[in-house]
Amino acid sequence: MSGNSLRRSIEVEYWVVDAEGRLAEPGDLVNASPGVEREFVEPLLEIKTTPCETTRELRRELFERIGAVLRQAERSGKRLVPLSTPIHDGVIRDRPSERTRIQDRILGDDFEYVRHCAGTHVHVEQSPGDEIDQLNTLIALDPALALVNSSPYFRGRRLAAGARSKLYRWLAYDDLPHQGRLWRYLDERDQWTRRLERRYEEFERAADEAGVDRHAVAANFDPESAVWTPVQLRDRFGTVEWRSPDTALPSQVVSLADSVATVATNAADTPVRIGDDTGRVTDAEIVLPPFETVIEHVNAAIREGLASGQVRSYLERMGFDIAAYEPLAHDIDGEGTVTPEQARSLRLEQADRLERDLGRTQVVGDD
Repeated sequence: MSGNSLRRSIEVEYWVVDAEGRLAEPGDLVNASPGVEREFVEPLLEIKTTPCETTRELRRELFERIGAVLRQAERSGKRLVPLSTPIHDGVIRDRPSERTRIQDRILGDDFEYVRHCAGTHVHVEQSPGDEIDQLNTLIALDPALALVNSSPYFRGRRLAAGARSKLYRWLAYDDLPHQGRLWRYLDERDQWTRRLERRYEEFERAADEAGVDRHAVAANFDPESAVWTPVQLRDRFGTVEWRSPDTALPSQVVSLADSVATVATNAADTPVRIGDDTGRVTDAEIVLPPFETVIEHVNAAIREGLASGQVRSYLERMGFDIAAYEPLAHDIDGEGTVTPEQARSLRLEQADRLERDLGRTQVVGDD
């Protein structure tokens, strides 16, 4: 039992564009604040928080760091874009990296899908002895990705309400069937270790078939870092990590992290069981639906987002305030095809929206 709120942290990725909305390298934005790093493709920037005791602390730190990057971006003629895909673009280049080179060799042409994805990772502190309940609970909460779907487009065409999730789960890792998708509930911690070991063996075989030297694989990957699945136990950080959400407006990201961390904390203090019904979160217990039901909701969350009545009803039963979210994907949806010029305009519009969101939420927080 935790007895207290568990620490939580956020990693959020944003596209960097120039004043005309064209994808650009971050350059000196990386030096604007602690916790700011380059991602594996050139126009993507990651902003991380430290583990925070409260959501208030998390919001303050994330907003301060994003604000510092935005101030440097203004001086450099650049903007940050909170969209999970760049909508329509040319070639997105990798930064030089042996790790990226290995993934590119293993996935082949399918690795191109990953280059177009910007997301959010939420880490919640593990409660000793309750990690499996926390993991299973976050697995059941995976349909909450619908709350922050932020782009329906890939290469100018509509793909799904959650285009990034479709790219990752159904396209990028199609030839590595145990990667990319959500894994089933666990009964015990040792099961997680065995799963990691099996997935790493599959990864090594795929690397061997792609002609990648085993020593290079071992030097750049271990069983934990070779896994791509939406919910993970992270021994390195002592957290349960949820990797499903798109990048989104800062206020929406913090709100989602708060809701997920609250339920994950409750999973360490409240009985958790897997039922044969629809699932619900109450003060007395957390009832997780069968895994097959979770997958149905996840698929609807990706295809339809909050337009799905079943997703909305499910998330409400699991403790989410649906009305508090305004997924960007629904605001920019409706176009059959988006031209590169339209994509640049949409990126700039959403860059404006991020800046307004940051300023408005800071004022509310200060009050």
